[in-house]
Amino acid sequence: MSELITAELVDLDLSAATKDAAARSLAERMVAAHRVTDLDGFLSDVAAREAQMPTGLDGGIGIPHCRSEHVSAPTLAFGRSASGIDFGAADGPADLIFLIAAPAGADDDHLTILSGLARRLMDPEFTAALRAGNDPGTVAALIRGEEPVPEPEATTPIPAAGEAAPAGDDAPFRIVAVTSCPTGIAHTYMAAESLTAAGLAEGVEVTVETQGSAGFSKLDPAVIARADAVIWAHDVEVREKARFGGKPLVDVGVKAGINRPAELIAEARRKAERGEIAAVPQGGDGPESGADGGSGAEGAHFGVRLRTYLMSGVSYMVPFVAAGGLLIALSFAIGGYEIVDAKSVADHFVWGQLDSWAALLNQIGSAAFGFLVPVLAGYIAYGMADRPALVPGFVGGAIALTVDAGFLGGLVAGLLAGAVVMAIQRVPVHATLRGIMPVLVIPLIASAVVGFLMFIVVGKPIAALQSALTDWLNGLSGSNAVILGVVLGLMMCFDMGGPLNKVAYAFAVGGLADPTDGSLKVMAAVMAAGMVPPLAMALATTVRKKLFTKTERENGRAAWVLGASFITEGAIPFAAADPLRVIPSVMAGGAVTGALSMAFECTLRAPHGGIFVVPLIGEPFLYLLAIAAGTLVATALVVLLKGARRTVAAPEAGAEVIGSRVGVSA
Repeated sequence: MSELITAELVDLDLSAATKDAAARSLAERMVAAHRVTDLDGFLSDVAAREAQMPTGLDGGIGIPHCRSEHVSAPTLAFGRSASGIDFGAADGPADLIFLIAAPAGADDDHLTILSGLARRLMDPEFTAALRAGNDPGTVAALIRGEEPVPEPEATTPIPAAGEAAPAGDDAPFRIVAVTSCPTGIAHTYMAAESLTAAGLAEGVEVTVETQGSAGFSKLDPAVIARADAVIWAHDVEVREKARFGGKPLVDVGVKAGINRPAELIAEARRKAERGEIAAVPQGGDGPESGADGGSGAEGAHFGVRLRTYLMSGVSYMVPFVAAGGLLIALSFAIGGYEIVDAKSVADHFVWGQLDSWAALLNQIGSAAFGFLVPVLAGYIAYGMADRPALVPGFVGGAIALTVDAGFLGGLVAGLLAGAVVMAIQRVPVHATLRGIMPVLVIPLIASAVVGFLMFIVVGKPIAALQSALTDWLNGLSGSNAVILGVVLGLMMCFDMGGPLNKVAYAFAVGGLADPTDGSLKVMAAVMAAGMVPPLAMALATTVRKKLFTKTERENGRAAWVLGASFITEGAIPFAAADPLRVIPSVMAGGAVTGALSMAFECTLRAPHGGIFVVPLIGEPFLYLLAIAAGTLVATALVVLLKGARRTVAAPEAGAEVIGSRVGVSA
């Protein structure tokens, strides 16, 4: 393995005035050392990485870096500036400049060395030695780890990440963290080191999972289960988010993990004390930057990847649905259903008339709803092929509305756009075209192809299928409607915010884009069933307190509000602690509620809101009866199952003290 840095790659008198000039000066040394094959191509890749996020760090450090096909071997060049160079750090210019170059297919050994350097940059003794060095060879050896760093006068043993920090007689507060950055070389590991060191200083046990280019080693599930809180310091999507569900979460960018770790730890402790539980998605993890190697779903089988892509679109669509749907529902409550025929408020608006305000709300909500299908399509494509796929995805979604292909058309348009962009990205292009590919060439070609397919090839067949589905929903009655309600109820309660839950919810809100009597019944059944899990756990912790830990009882009080607001994720802490008893119980309750809602022919025009939109529900008293019945069934089952467990094996002593630790309450 060639040396990462040599004396020829060290400039102790870097005279550049700007970050671009500094990168060029150091890159020229790499070219002279035959480590970089194309100076301009490499600098273009460095600039592209810099555009994603400034690479300046507090403490006078700049670390421009990238992975590039123009790099022949992992290389590090170091420059020291007397006047300082602005790399975007909050505390001012940087005097220590590291240009890190990694080949596009760099092996793990070299990347491990680079990540080790990133960690050492958090050591003030190391950076002080770099500032004091006056021989390029000695500085290069110091960076390679061959020269010892001067020891401080007093040292405190620093445990490896994951070792327990000193905590006296009581167990320490435990945090699990994930760090990641677009390139996965420097910031990822510096944030990990910073959080670990801050945890040591605060007497907090911090265990970090680095999701970088040097590998992705999952945290031990037992370590996650024991943790009291979670910190995500990331600039690309965290992989396999579901592992961290049911815990207080601090979610920030990676530079916050480097620059203010003590604040993040303090915030995590405050959230844990307040009992704040994050609604972490249970399924697909969404898109990840192509700069870091593509989606986290890569390597999984097709079904997993497809689910991840679809959930990406649904997650971005839901806020549009919620905002638009609630505005429309509120307009109906104020002005009646005939408000849809009102004149445009841009031409006719009377400040003192209630109908004008109702029309205003309706038309704003309708405008928001108009984005539903394009946003769904655009972010499905984004989940597949990142930002270049956004334009063809949105265009395909808009065309789906034009040809009346609706929600199904949006799904297909998003998948087509993502597939077309992925195909274009595999075509090799000359270096001179690389810069304009994502902003001009790919959107242009992909939009034309997707538009042709949606207008000429698949649009009309999908529109016919959408029409048939609408007719089927409108024709549902009797036992068929009840069966559909059971299925939707089971899906809503199985993973409580996960993929099946999102599929059922997406099916319901898709019908609101062109509401019919059948689609309104489906929306009512889905929301009613989704309210059951948190309400059931809230009731269970009230009627049989001894079956639950102190923390669970506190979560139960919060679950009343979450359930009433249709936030199914309020039951996740209970399901995570005791899945074999909680999940079947709430599924049974959800199935009862879904079936009764469909049997009672309840309807709902709002996509969210829980009991707060009851005035907008058709057959509201029967609707509340369906929710109450399902909640009682789920509560009875979970109390019965937990009570049976207690008679077989009494809870461990100290369960009340340990609280939410899964190992005790499961």
